[in-house]
Amino acid sequence: MVTIEDVLNISDELNFQRVSLEVFQFQATNCAPYAEYLNLIGCDVSLVDSVDKIPFMPIELFKTHNVYYSSDTSDSQLQFTSSGTTGSVQSVHYVKESVVYEKAFFKAFELFYGCAKDCNVYALLPSYLEREGSSLIYMIQSLIAESSDGGFYLYNHDELLDKLDKRDRSKKTILFGVSFALLDMAEEYKVDFKDDVIVMETGGMKGRRKELPREELHDLLCSSLGVSKIHSEYGMCECISQSYSYGDGVFRSPSWMKIVIRDIHNPFKMLPVGYRGGVNIIDLGNIYSCSFLQTKDLGVVSVDGSFMIEGRMDNSDIRGCNLLVD
Repeated sequence: MVTIEDVLNISDELNFQRVSLEVFQFQATNCAPYAEYLNLIGCDVSLVDSVDKIPFMPIELFKTHNVYYSSDTSDSQLQFTSSGTTGSVQSVHYVKESVVYEKAFFKAFELFYGCAKDCNVYALLPSYLEREGSSLIYMIQSLIAESSDGGFYLYNHDELLDKLDKRDRSKKTILFGVSFALLDMAEEYKVDFKDDVIVMETGGMKGRRKELPREELHDLLCSSLGVSKIHSEYGMCECISQSYSYGDGVFRSPSWMKIVIRDIHNPFKMLPVGYRGGVNIIDLGNIYSCSFLQTKDLGVVSVDGSFMIEGRMDNSDIRGCNLLVD
């Protein structure tokens, strides 16, 4: 049985292939919704001997089924829900052990930004704090607890800015924020971080403002907050792991996570690098649910494995995390 340590220690493509196949065999046998889906599409599990033969499960099944390694979800220590829109059906992700999620997000954060204990971590996330079951809140709350200094803020922008002004400037400072809240703060106060603060947007306007193309949104935030780049986090409640962008909407993933692009007209046809299509995610951190997910996001992957998210497919629910429409 693959452990989270096996996943987080993946170091090369050969190792990724081996662990992926082990995880697939486990989930194809134990995760009933995934097993049913594989049967419906006529997949002979015994013939899957390479990662490119692994089918991706539509992520919508998290809304209608218990996507879990067991029919009994009572042993799951965490239950994350999607934000969705008012009146929409929420996805539910059952996480067997909290330590699996914690080890994954701490290592991913460390790979991109260093140890949390060496950072100041602040969060301006009113829409997330005002609901239950947010995986993002759980993650950032844990990062703040480990950080040198930090905290959550709702609409008390003056308190946040005062805290940022008095922070230990020898530490790397990261401000997570949902787009509308960052813009609200920038309009209410004259803000100039002078690139001393890493501003990381974590989602769209949540119905509070008109959605903007990513380039326009980031240009507006840069000019309003006094930074040259806007960082981003790409994650969702159905995944254990996160990808990060240092700017320009270009995301990179940890070694145990990979983005694959599919043809939007044929979900079983994968596209070469450089082609725009539907985003499929391999997240081996999802040991006890499903690691091979077909999302409703649109994107493109580059030769080096980095990727960009370019919107959402038509007639799909608005996702809470990092929706940037064209």
